[in-house]
Amino acid sequence: MRLRVEFTTEPFDLDEAPAHALVAREVVEAADLDAVDVGPFGNTAEGGAGAVLTAVDALLRKTLEAGATRVTLQVNVIEEDEA
Repeated sequence: MRLRVEFTTEPFDLDEAPAHALVAREVVEAADLDAVDVGPFGNTAEGGAGAVLTAVDALLRKTLEAGATRVTLQVNVIEEDEA
């Protein structure tokens, strides 16, 4: 099964990326994922279910430890031909 996760961390800071946003980027870029797109207001990553779920666990734990007050995420099952 393949999954796509879309997520944001808050609070936002338009002047400088907050620590929790930098941690989120580090987590998804270091994970064993097939595709990662990091942007200023939303991020997506996709890959096998195990890799995505492991990354989501690390993402939640590490961004909250780094000061995020809210993490919004959505996980979708994607068809193999969507990838």
